Amino acid sequence: MIEITSFGSSSAGNAYRITDGHTPLLLEAGLKYKELQRALSFRVSELAGCLISHEHGDHSMAAKDLVRAGVDIYTSQGTADALKLTGHHIRPVSALQQFTVGTWTILPFDVQHDAAEPLGFLLANTAGDKLLFATDTYYIKHRFVGLTHIMIECNYSIKTLNQNIAAGHVPEVLKSRLLRSHFSLENVKDFLRANDMRRVQEIHLLHLSDNNSDEALFKREIMALTGKQVFVAGR
Repeated sequence: MIEITSFGSSSAGNAYRITDGHTPLLLEAGLKYKELQRALSFRVSELAGCLISHEHGDHSMAAKDLVRAGVDIYTSQGTADALKLTGHHIRPVSALQQFTVGTWTILPFDVQHDAAEPLGFLLANTAGDKLLFATDTYYIKHRFVGLTHIMIECNYSIKTLNQNIAAGHVPEVLKSRLLRSHFSLENVKDFLRANDMRRVQEIHLLHLSDNNSDEALFKREIMALTGKQVFVAGR
């Protein structure tokens, strides 16, 4: 049974704790270290590792503090270089080359974002669960079979974004960056349609925009599309 806890899921900071009851992991480190300590009930040392998708601060802020605390960081070499992370607790990983941490077998995969070497992660445990984690990407070319849990960015809606631009609430220049860096509701729907959803138990929507999203609408539409239990990650 996979347990997912969101400590932050927005442009202000992203961090999630997952566990299969045996091996707890931190996904992203985009909060201040003291916030992470409190969120983890000051049990940082119990983490088996931290996966970081890319170097932007809202995903990596506490990376160096975690290293100093003795937590192994699993991230791409490009991300490690961009963050100037060094030492034996830095474990560079590469797209499509799997590795293990405790009871998890983890397959990184390439995603599309304006960062050095961004990754998503497919995590499988010994009980047969499969969790997909993908954030800060506008497209995922890979297809996945047998997923049981999905954690996926759903940053904005094209319709809401266009309405905000027309009303002058959002500058036009922001649209081009969003289209080439973040997953929209429409892209999430396309991704879910293209993948094997038969075993999926939960879908967690991540990193919703403060201005260009509608939490209730996003949850309702993904539930209607998939018939699955949908959660919006706490911010």
